[in-house]
Amino acid sequence: MTKLFLDDFRSPTDVFKSTIDFDYENNNDWLVVKSHDEFINFILNNDLPELISFDHDLDFNHYLQEHQMEIDYNVIQKTGYHALKWLIAFCEQNKVDLPKCKVHSQNVTGKKNMLDLIEISRKK
Repeated sequence: MTKLFLDDFRSPTDVFKSTIDFDYENNNDWLVVKSHDEFINFILNNDLPELISFDHDLDFNHYLQEHQMEIDYNVIQKTGYHALKWLIAFCEQNKVDLPKCKVHSQNVTGKKNMLDLIEISRKK
């Protein structure tokens, strides 16, 4: 099973330690990308993974307080939300199912936005 982990600084085992979700127990099970652009390049140059785990905040500026509550996706640098939105459009355009997606972000608002986006895309 191919698993892709999008996070700017954490590893899957870091997420395991805070969640005790066994999908994250072993770093060796995951391919790790650290930015929006790396994520897109991976998808374009490889088969779709069976599981993708997203972080929301992928840049130091994303961690600022003003980007934790009300997020303006039109002005903020590319986040995991942008990567997920791109993935959904890619899957629709290529007529393939969206892979299983998890969101491991600690940004409460960003995580909710991403989970809502996944739910909406699955209902289409």
